[in-house]
Amino acid sequence: MKVAIIGASFAQAAYLPALKHVDGAEVVAIASGRLTSAQAAADKFGVPHAYDDWQAMLDRHPVDLVCIATPTVLHAPQTLKALTKGAHVLCEKPTAMNAAEAQTMLDAAITANRVHMIDHELRFNPNRARIAAMIAEGDLGDIRHVNIANIGNSWANPASRPKGDWWSLADQGGGRLGANGSHQVDMLRWWLGEVAWVTGAAPVIIPDRSDKATGAAWIATADDLAWMGLEMQSGALAQVFMSGVAAHNVGNLTQVFGSKGTVTLDNADEKLWFAKAGQGFEDITEADPNAALPGLNPGIWNVSVVAVIRDLAAAIREGRPLARGATFVDGLANQKVLDAVRLSGTERRWVRL
Repeated sequence: MKVAIIGASFAQAAYLPALKHVDGAEVVAIASGRLTSAQAAADKFGVPHAYDDWQAMLDRHPVDLVCIATPTVLHAPQTLKALTKGAHVLCEKPTAMNAAEAQTMLDAAITANRVHMIDHELRFNPNRARIAAMIAEGDLGDIRHVNIANIGNSWANPASRPKGDWWSLADQGGGRLGANGSHQVDMLRWWLGEVAWVTGAAPVIIPDRSDKATGAAWIATADDLAWMGLEMQSGALAQVFMSGVAAHNVGNLTQVFGSKGTVTLDNADEKLWFAKAGQGFEDITEADPNAALPGLNPGIWNVSVVAVIRDLAAAIREGRPLARGATFVDGLANQKVLDAVRLSGTERRWVRL
């Protein structure tokens, strides 16, 4: 399986280390907006070709798989180009700038008959998979409500971001809603089914910023805080609150409340706790066996990518759909929720999907 990668940052953190543990995978080229970044990644991981032009890379190298880890505004054009070259695609989240782009990506993948995947790696984390199984098997009873809070301080200082940082620019697809909210939406759909109603907003709390190196003033246009309330088709309710502008980092806490029991999961220690109704909590944490593989960077996001790409590689090799991963179908459904959050914030109303 010959692989090309677009984007060098997450590639070095997760893709390239993970691909070392995928049988038959050979990374033949990597592209980045800066040739120095692409070349550094290529040198470190033994990739023979480095580019600062992703289109030239795809034109010159026939590959089976293209992995895309770039600003959101590039996801659709890069995906479409990869598909026209006959490649299968793994694309980072959020899927696209909006649902219309996500629909175009899905239609193109279906027409090309290529395997399509969005990198929602939490589906491959053992603790979150355990929660999915417990919900499906009825261990928690009827799910009544879910609470997810992700509170951090990484964007709290007006001088914490470099000028022109794409994560803080709306026209590049930046912001907390896409960066973290897309993962939360995918997890909720995976656990509970489809979303019926959406309310929420994605405001910019600290628009006036200064470059952390030069002090130059600039304006952030992408959300640094986002929240959403979801009513699922099942009747379950979910509340998600994400902030990057708190004074302190509190981390990510997930709580699932059912008629027969409750589970909680804290990213700080990755401990999964379960309590049956009327009883105390017990530790049911499951370790990820891939965490012990050599060369991986620590953390659930990096470790889970091994299982992501193995699932994708098996589907490509066997000519079948993905077994567990999120497809472009999921990406489109996810994007519709994110779009609805923004619409709700603008029009101050619930939005029906």
